[in-house]
Amino acid sequence: MSTMQGAGVVVTGAGGGIGAALARRYAAEGARVVVNDIDADRARAVADEIGARAVPGDASGIVEAARDALDGTVDVYCANAGLASPGDAFADEQVWAAAWDVNVMAHVRAVRTLLPDWLERGGGRFVSTVSAAGLLTMVGAAPYSVSKHGAYAFAEWLSLTYRHRGLKVHAICPQGVRTDMLTAAGSAGELVLAPGAIEPEDVVTALFEGIAADRFLILPHPEVAGYYRARAAEPERWLSGMNHLQRKWEDAGT
Repeated sequence: MSTMQGAGVVVTGAGGGIGAALARRYAAEGARVVVNDIDADRARAVADEIGARAVPGDASGIVEAARDALDGTVDVYCANAGLASPGDAFADEQVWAAAWDVNVMAHVRAVRTLLPDWLERGGGRFVSTVSAAGLLTMVGAAPYSVSKHGAYAFAEWLSLTYRHRGLKVHAICPQGVRTDMLTAAGSAGELVLAPGAIEPEDVVTALFEGIAADRFLILPHPEVAGYYRARAAEPERWLSGMNHLQRKWEDAGT
């Protein structure tokens, strides 16, 4: 897309998976890319591969350094870093806190830094890698599901609040994607996500198609739209179906 030529782009969690695929695509489109990952070696490897700048570290604290690496201007910020965070209501407080910090508050902190400049310039793009769990839920992963609902809600709020001032927001909500996060989802991921899993590049293709169509909600798995409609229209039936899936997962583990 010619609109990406020369744009300053930051991608967090870009040492592999969806983040690395995003970084590669933006670089191929002519953007100036900053690759962030908490794993410095992986960040540098991707950056070296695509001719980008690596800014390793916690995604919550690298926005200023990433902006400096792009000569002061960030046009696109991809909040892609995330934690899978399995567990139930009894998961440790630290697990809940970490999921909320990475999956939600890192997005909030980035926007606090970037939004004043975007509003002054009348343009900017915020891309949130949410998950279908942010629209629906995920068995066996309460901290992940709850925090991804929060990530979706924040992206939605940004879009409705600032779209008339030039801010473009996209929420990417895939189901299973063949990444390390799918592996980390364990047996629940094998049951729910693995059968329909797609490649990270497929997610990026869906995003760029959504950008071209100026869509907020990006669904790399189109069937998620039907699940989302069913959840809203018939919540009792939808919850019963999800409970059936929960019991199937429990039975498989015994």
